Amino acid sequence: MKLKNFLLLVLLAALWGPSFLFIKVAVAEIPPLTLVLGRVGLAAVLLTVFLLVQGKSLPRSRTVWRHLAVMGLVHNTIPFVLFGWGELYIDSALASILNGTVPLFTIVLAHYFVADDRLTPAKLIGVLIGFGGLLLLMTPSFGDGLQGTTFGLVAVTLACLMYGVAIVYSRNHLRGLPPLVAPAGQMIMATIYLLPFSLLVDRPFSLALPSLPALGSMLALGVLGTAVAFVVYYRLLETAPASYVSMTTYLIPVFGVILGVLVLNEQLTWHAYAGFALILLGVMIVNGLLKWGRKRPFALLHPVEKPTP
Repeated sequence: MKLKNFLLLVLLAALWGPSFLFIKVAVAEIPPLTLVLGRVGLAAVLLTVFLLVQGKSLPRSRTVWRHLAVMGLVHNTIPFVLFGWGELYIDSALASILNGTVPLFTIVLAHYFVADDRLTPAKLIGVLIGFGGLLLLMTPSFGDGLQGTTFGLVAVTLACLMYGVAIVYSRNHLRGLPPLVAPAGQMIMATIYLLPFSLLVDRPFSLALPSLPALGSMLALGVLGTAVAFVVYYRLLETAPASYVSMTTYLIPVFGVILGVLVLNEQLTWHAYAGFALILLGVMIVNGLLKWGRKRPFALLHPVEKPTP
């Protein structure tokens, strides 16, 4: 099972990794809010159609829809908007580093809110090693210095916190649903949230028709980076702890660097190789594929249980 979880995590990172390249191409012609709306809207249509073709239906439970509404808000709408706004004020390299705080937020939140995902020394060591690998991977970007304002830093950090909240929340409330139900419902809710913002802010109906590369990038984002990726995400959540699922954050830049080599003919430096190794080591430790330290949770952080009367 641990090996299966590792392969699903790598697949998820491979689906999300190219997203930054597609966003860079598409956002040159498609405004950010409209791009995000197209991304989640296309995913919502595809997932719902596949769900119906399989003879299944969307949930009727109001409780499930409340959970899906929360996920559409904290996993898509809020962080997507915050990242888009925040990167207007900070460098993309700095945003990538801040994105590495998602596992840190997640392991702390999971410790208190997920019964079977306590913070242990091994998990903490694995997350910190992975974060160190991320820093090494981004080292070449430090040459020109990292620029950012307080507003941009706060926006991106808050977005990362939202991702941590979303991972823990979905682990607690949206497991056990039939395949495609949770991702389809989440994308529907995200589309409902984003539609009025796109119409009011971007006014897409008044824009020129984007080029084929821009439309193709949005299509790839919707199909691969959203529809397929969230199916894999919920599949992984069924068997993996929230803290482990968050480690995909460290693997995403790895695929970004690999794409840079394959598409842009960039050269790998020793920082990249060392970063790859540390990220892989950290992921394996958190997944339990490598033994590191004791498994007992930190006593001072363990939630205090009320004695039964």
